Amino acid sequence: MSTKTISGLYDVYDDAMQTVREIEAVGVSASNISMIANNADGRYETTGKSNAGSDAVTGATIGTAVGGGAGLLAGLGLLAIPGVGPVVAAGWLVATAVGAVVGAGAGAATGGLVGSLTGAGVSKDHAHIYAEGIRRGGTLVTARVEDSRVAAVESIIRRHHPVDADARGKLYRSHGWTAFEETASPYTPSELKRERELYHSNTLV
Repeated sequence: MSTKTISGLYDVYDDAMQTVREIEAVGVSASNISMIANNADGRYETTGKSNAGSDAVTGATIGTAVGGGAGLLAGLGLLAIPGVGPVVAAGWLVATAVGAVVGAGAGAATGGLVGSLTGAGVSKDHAHIYAEGIRRGGTLVTARVEDSRVAAVESIIRRHHPVDADARGKLYRSHGWTAFEETASPYTPSELKRERELYHSNTLV
């Protein structure tokens, strides 16, 4: 059975968390859901511990949910993404994008967020906007969904006020942005506060 990758970028962390809960409730397994939230200002708590055992070099087990049936949100770990900085994250996209955790803090990251998104079927333009959205304080939810559940998951994502990616990209570009850059410096807490206030209202209605 074929699958589709569906993503939603959220300005409000609680909206993203509720989206994850509802996607799981319609039968999508935690192993097919991912969530990445900017945590450069330390505002979010981790709920689990990422696995960084024998696969630490490739990051193959990073961000997998722990606690059996507890779901994805029980396995949020602290990681670091180039160009974004510290994030709380869990799920399959994290494994391919950010590499291994070193100790209990944010560790060295390998791979690329944009490349992982495009490899999963997200358009290049939206992948850059999503990555930049995380950099500026947002939270990205991404799910790999069987065809039979696509409509239900798309409805859930829209229900919780996601960012309009095209409109957000236009706003970014109006301020001189062109693309997400992994070599860029992460935003400081004060810069994140400014960004969240600036873009908070530009969501889907």
